[in-house]
Amino acid sequence: MNQTIDKASPVSRAEHSTKGARRLVKDWWGVRYQVVDVARSLEFYTQKLGFALDAKHLPAFAQVSIGDLKLILSGPGASGSRPLPGGVHQKPGGWNRIILHVEDLAGAIDELKSAGLPLRNAMESGPGGKQIQLDDPDGNPIELFEPARH
Repeated sequence: MNQTIDKASPVSRAEHSTKGARRLVKDWWGVRYQVVDVARSLEFYTQKLGFALDAKHLPAFAQVSIGDLKLILSGPGASGSRPLPGGVHQKPGGWNRIILHVEDLAGAIDELKSAGLPLRNAMESGPGGKQIQLDDPDGNPIELFEPARH
């Protein structure tokens, strides 16, 4: 039986998705980024983007946060950076990314450029809002997003 979720329904998505199944996931925790230099990443996230420092265990690990987002920075030697079975090494970069809400994307872009931070692309606009991508010091992507005002 193929069911759809009615957005107006009082049944939450979590209740719908767990119907008839044991709930394995309690809640979301955060996002883990592999980084080369945890201290450098801490400076970037706290000084350039305004994250708060939650925990620091240099040189292997740190956690920063903004709002409800916890960003776990795993450096070489951290348990979250150890090689996977078969010897595959975890490394920074890619295209999956955290999305950070900004009020004034054009102003944020000016600040980033003034700070000398490279951007991956020009500002893009769509029906949901405007966005731009930048890299943290290790090449992990970040999207700054200004929602459309309806």
